[in-house]
Amino acid sequence: MKDNLRLSSLNRAVALNLTVVAVVLTPTRLHAQMVVYDPSNYAQNVLTAARSLQQLNTQLTMLANQVKMLENQALHLLKLPYSSLQSIELSLRQTQTLLNEAQRLAYNISQIDQTFQRLYPQSPTGSLSQQQLLSDAQARRQNSLAGYQDALHVQVGVVQGLSVTQSQTNALVSSSQSAAGILQAAQAGNQLVALLTKQVAELTAATVAHARSQNLEGARQVADEQAGRNQLNLFLTTQQGYQPKPVQIFH
Repeated sequence: MKDNLRLSSLNRAVALNLTVVAVVLTPTRLHAQMVVYDPSNYAQNVLTAARSLQQLNTQLTMLANQVKMLENQALHLLKLPYSSLQSIELSLRQTQTLLNEAQRLAYNISQIDQTFQRLYPQSPTGSLSQQQLLSDAQARRQNSLAGYQDALHVQVGVVQGLSVTQSQTNALVSSSQSAAGILQAAQAGNQLVALLTKQVAELTAATVAHARSQNLEGARQVADEQAGRNQLNLFLTTQQGYQPKPVQIFH
């Protein structure tokens, strides 16, 4: 009977232990199946998302700045729509043509030397006849008149080009002020320098033409004085005395 009591007590103890184990394990299984809300973890996730969005916005701003920079670089490569080079070249060619059309004694060294040796002698030429002396004097006078006329032609050409030069200057200054980029501004500046060079060339041509006329007139005066002295010396030193000869002055 004691054995039966011990067995019954053991069964009750085992049953009690199983009940305790079941009670202990039941909350753990229920906890594994529930969704847990962690505020700190949620805040960290929101902060990470905000930083990612900020980085994305920064990258978009950088891309927009790069696009703007490329557009500005493209503007710097645009060429100037206005060009005055053709007009400048035409004006210089016209001035050169006026110089090349110099009458009688042109801008040629060999021709100048030959003409001066014949018409503007530096030594006495007593062997020339009166008719030859008169012809040489008339040739020198015609050279002086032609020099004055050529100088006036060049000066007229320069004066007529002033209006064109003024319009070109205004157009280039306006283009320079409204230049979209560095290239356009540089090209406008280069064309202004070319226009200034043209003006200097025209002024040089006018100065040269004027100096030519003055030189021819000065040479004429010197040659006429030398011819007069030669005739006077010939008249004073001849042994035969003065011999009148018919001279035709007016044709």
